[in-house]
Amino acid sequence: MKEKVIVGLSGGVDSSIVAAILLEQGYDVEGLFMRNWDSQLNNDILGNNFNTNICPQEQDFLDAQDVAKTLGIKLHRVDFIKEYWDHVFDYFIKEYKKGRTPNPDILCNKYIKFDKFFNYAINVLKADYIAMGHYAGIQYNESLDEYQLIKGLDKNKDQTYFLCQLSQEVLAKTLFPLHSFQKSEIRVLAKQHKLITAEKKDSTGVCFIGERNFIKFLQNYIPNQPGKIIDIASNKILGDHIGIMYYTIGQRKGLNLGGQVEPYYVAKKNVENKILYVSKLTDLQYLKSKKCLVTNFNFIINFKNYFLSLEFECSAKFRYRQSDINVRVKIINSNSLEIYYDDTVRAVTEGQEAVLYLDEICLGGGVIDKVFR
Repeated sequence: MKEKVIVGLSGGVDSSIVAAILLEQGYDVEGLFMRNWDSQLNNDILGNNFNTNICPQEQDFLDAQDVAKTLGIKLHRVDFIKEYWDHVFDYFIKEYKKGRTPNPDILCNKYIKFDKFFNYAINVLKADYIAMGHYAGIQYNESLDEYQLIKGLDKNKDQTYFLCQLSQEVLAKTLFPLHSFQKSEIRVLAKQHKLITAEKKDSTGVCFIGERNFIKFLQNYIPNQPGKIIDIASNKILGDHIGIMYYTIGQRKGLNLGGQVEPYYVAKKNVENKILYVSKLTDLQYLKSKKCLVTNFNFIINFKNYFLSLEFECSAKFRYRQSDINVRVKIINSNSLEIYYDDTVRAVTEGQEAVLYLDEICLGGGVIDKVFR
């Protein structure tokens, strides 16, 4: 009897090819389309009447239907709108209000794709596995009796950073068929299979919310909180901002500091006093740090299988597509650790995710809670 796999069919080219690959490998394949965002419903939750320009999820669903029909597989549909709001978007807004910069894609993977979707596919649709179109891989280490999340072959597309909160239970029943593929190969395969998604643009922006004017979007949920933009070195007022939550450390564009001879970047945020401190690009000292505290850390693997003490060396990423950085790690307690690194590392930012690696293996990740500059 064939093993049943439920593919997260999003209406994009990557998930389309995942379904095609698994069919060729002999699995019993079905698709599951998730709807996780509804502008009108979310307005009702807040009691708002504004129009947030509804995300074109219906077109994605139509594309997913077309792919399923072309491949001859069944397509299911499920809503996780409230779950997305409760576990992803509410946290996202609260973090921005604190002046931090969260990563909703990691939360979306943890609480929606590999929790709600996973449980629905396994328990309701009775699947043996789920499969997603992430550029990552899973391998089972028999001697350690554990599953390892490994980087995708296409290093420009590797998405293990966003998967750092996964568990052994999930990895045991998940397939990532795109692990060994380059992105360019995927579009060629989609054309060969005559899939409608072959030339479709990759989705960008906030997970399941899509592309939009980000500041205007946030203004729907976080009222403007005007304040001053101040040169951190001279303490001179350079201009005004509408809310420091709309900026991130190291940001250069969108400061609207016309008339200044030199370009500036965001150096520091004072949330309580609504002050946005900036510095000239010729002085990058305010972006430097040597240590950060990381909380809510999730070890995908049992670190005791890899390291002999609570202090060890490995590599890390502090943001997506950043080159691996050599670091020293000190475990503080069951879910907190300190990461030490060279002071040439810039713009390590509170609210973002620190993800650890040992060569190709993703060890896990957690939230950057405090940066020591």
